[in-house]
Amino acid sequence: MSTALEELERHLQETLGRSVIGLRPVIRALTIAIVARGHVLLQGPPGLGKTLLSKSLAAALGGTFNRVQGTADLMPSDIIGVHVYDAARREFEFRPGPLFADILLVDEVNRASPKTQSALLEAMEERQVSVERKTYPLPPQFMVIATQNPGEFEGTYPLPESQLDRFMLRVELSYPAREDERSILSQYAAVSAPLSASAAPSVSSAALIAARDCVDQVHMAPELLAYVLDLAQASRQHSHLTLGLSTRGALAVLRAARIAAALRGADFVSPDDVKEVLPVVISHRLVLAPEAMLEGVSTQLIVQRLLELVPVPR
Repeated sequence: MSTALEELERHLQETLGRSVIGLRPVIRALTIAIVARGHVLLQGPPGLGKTLLSKSLAAALGGTFNRVQGTADLMPSDIIGVHVYDAARREFEFRPGPLFADILLVDEVNRASPKTQSALLEAMEERQVSVERKTYPLPPQFMVIATQNPGEFEGTYPLPESQLDRFMLRVELSYPAREDERSILSQYAAVSAPLSASAAPSVSSAALIAARDCVDQVHMAPELLAYVLDLAQASRQHSHLTLGLSTRGALAVLRAARIAAALRGADFVSPDDVKEVLPVVISHRLVLAPEAMLEGVSTQLIVQRLLELVPVPR
């Protein structure tokens, strides 16, 4: 008998799979983020369906959806909102920006200036924004899905470490397999074919609550907790890194591992669950030392080395 969490993933795989093809591992990662109330950074070359995937996810969840296009002249007020003077009431009134949505898609976030990127920090961590000494809460299911082009592309700004740490997952999108790409071309080849999210029943609030309840019942042994702490400590002491895994990042690993265990129908977390989620949870949080970049070392390679070096509990 499948659990509420497994039913949630099945629904998302089926619904999103009608619009985006060949992205089952990516949809699983998005399911983990939804259940954990985390934010997601989608990275890959342009034209691979990052925006379509985000729109399809918002439609599947049935929440309010807003989109912001990252540009060099985008200002923080364009995202958060502004105060406008109401002549009739003789006072300033706050007009919320697109940030006030259940799902916010920030397309090409690394084309926005660092000042505008930083406008998301408070919202992503505390689910609120402060404007003119007043605090405005965001919707309870608030989630940021940001798409990012590779850093070597023209006109991009690297995201600050503090903001990268607020993304629970970074998911890499690569070019699809040949058969998947053939299906994509066949489905959208017609001039009249709409490149949009497929209509389907949305996920109810009760279904999300039930899925999260399933995760809360998954047992995390003290040995697994110590394993995650050992991985975090090893990253902080690694000679090729100037910044290792933060406490926020270690907590994200634990949450993601519990969800991964629940998705396979288990009632306890195993080391394999930690190994499964570790690359997408911590790769973007690690900062390479200059000599490591010169040697061509990547954070993905360091994650694999950490898994090889840190003893696995029995």
